[in-house]
Amino acid sequence: MTATYEKIATSTLGSAAASVTFSSISGSYTDLVLVINNFYSTSSNPYISLQFNSDTTSNYSSTHLEGNGSAASSNRFTSDTLMYFGYNVASSTTPSNGMAVINIMNYANTTTFKTVLGRVGIINGTVPGTSVTVGLWRKAPEAINSILIRQNAGNLPSGCTFTIYGIKSE
Repeated sequence: MTATYEKIATSTLGSAAASVTFSSISGSYTDLVLVINNFYSTSSNPYISLQFNSDTTSNYSSTHLEGNGSAASSNRFTSDTLMYFGYNVASSTTPSNGMAVINIMNYANTTTFKTVLGRVGIINGTVPGTSVTVGLWRKAPEAINSILIRQNAGNLPSGCTFTIYGIKSE
C-alpha cells in the first residue's frame, strides 16, 4: 500500500497573528501532516500548541524528549487544555527560529482517541535544539475537522508558513 500526500491548505502570515485555524478539514484521508516553518519566539519556551474542534477542556496530554547536543531533558503535560510541541529553550534572550512537522494519525476515525507525533527543530537563538513529542487527544472519539495553532508566548510571526497535507492510502 502506497501513501499519497495531498496538499489541503497553506497559510502564510502577512503580519503577526495570535493563531491560525484550519477548518472544514475533509475526512477523506487516513492521516494528516502539519508543517510549520519560520515560527519564532523571544520567550524562554517557544512551544507551538494545537487544539482540535474548538475543544478547550482538559482532554490533551503530551510528552516531550528534547536535546541540544549538550544536554537532554523531558517534559510531560497532562489533562491540559491544548497539546504542546516544542523545545524548552532555557532562558533564551534572542529570537529562536524553528520548524515543526506534526503527524495526526487516524484523525477521521470516530471510535478512537487521537494520537499525534511531532518533531520540532530550533535552528538558532541562545540554545538551538530539537524535540520529539507524542500527544493524545482524549475527547469522546470524534473526527478532527478543525485545528487551531498558536504559540505559547507572543504572536506567530509575519512570514510563518503553515501547510496541512492529507495522506491517502491507495
